[in-house]
Amino acid sequence: MSEEIFATGRIFELIQIPQPDGRIFEVARRAPGVRVIIADKTARKVLLTREHRWELDDWDFRLPGGKVFNSLDEFEKHRQSSDDIIDAAAAKAKEEAAEEAGIQINDVKLYKKSSLGATVEWDLYVFEATNWQPHPNGQDLKEDEVQGIDVQMYAYAEVEKMILDGKMQEERIALVLLRWLKQQTA
Repeated sequence: MSEEIFATGRIFELIQIPQPDGRIFEVARRAPGVRVIIADKTARKVLLTREHRWELDDWDFRLPGGKVFNSLDEFEKHRQSSDDIIDAAAAKAKEEAAEEAGIQINDVKLYKKSSLGATVEWDLYVFEATNWQPHPNGQDLKEDEVQGIDVQMYAYAEVEKMILDGKMQEERIALVLLRWLKQQTA
């Protein structure tokens, strides 16, 4: 099915997709994101960052992560290539863990691809770090992370309570993490 991009912003592009019955389906699309679960399964703890989020005007607990591609153009080039999105997302998960959390990840496995919905295409790839250690250089925060990102390991039960109490406000990822926690304690 053909699509027509009829508006492009910095983060989103708006697409019209003609349907066989003549209707036009509209979709907002943005480049995918990535999050990474970094856990000490022996101690039953998971790493969360605490960072100030401008869209919330508040501090939030999160899994380390970011954008897989830094622009729509970069995302479109990838879409036109034969490269695997999972490989690009896994590489970005490792990069974001080093930058935001000061964690060097050697191996990750895809835990879940979270799709937003029918009219907004914004996938989040959630990986689990399976082989990691503290990065020798610590965090390497970007210019836009000037307020800092606090990093701490939290007990599974504490993270579950944080999710259920709304202290982790990225709710789509909170649900994915809650499911992961339940699998660890089953």
